[in-house]
Amino acid sequence: MSRRRKASAREMLPDPKYDNTLLSLFISGLMRKGKRSLAERIMYQSLEIIEQKMGQPGLPIFQKAVNNIKPVIEVKSRRVGGATYQVPVEVRANRRTALAIRWVIRYAKQRPEHTMAERLAAELMSASKNEGASAKKKEDTHKMAEANKAFAHYRW
Repeated sequence: MSRRRKASAREMLPDPKYDNTLLSLFISGLMRKGKRSLAERIMYQSLEIIEQKMGQPGLPIFQKAVNNIKPVIEVKSRRVGGATYQVPVEVRANRRTALAIRWVIRYAKQRPEHTMAERLAAELMSASKNEGASAKKKEDTHKMAEANKAFAHYRW
């Protein structure tokens, strides 16, 4: 971390098809080894699958899924006098989005469907209904913070 000045946050360009910055962030999270066109193809295919299965536009369902998964509070380790406490802290807005994207992608990869587009579509559909593994991860994070509320006075 630089001691001189804060790193400026870069503006994210919206994706070419839907003109949406959240979708562009998601595609960047999905991308591996610089293969952006492959990540875009997977994402757009999964949005088409969502449209076919749910009979609604895919983009609002995607946005609802990401908003449902965003955590409000998390725990951070804080060392005080030889003991390590899990201190609950609020999550900043950009970190909320990053965690939600990361969780949806991670749990989509673990699903049993055949192609990544199908897995991602299934995870997004379940996340939009507050179900699935990524929603469970959010609930577990909130439960952990709730259980460690007694250590909130160690916040820095």
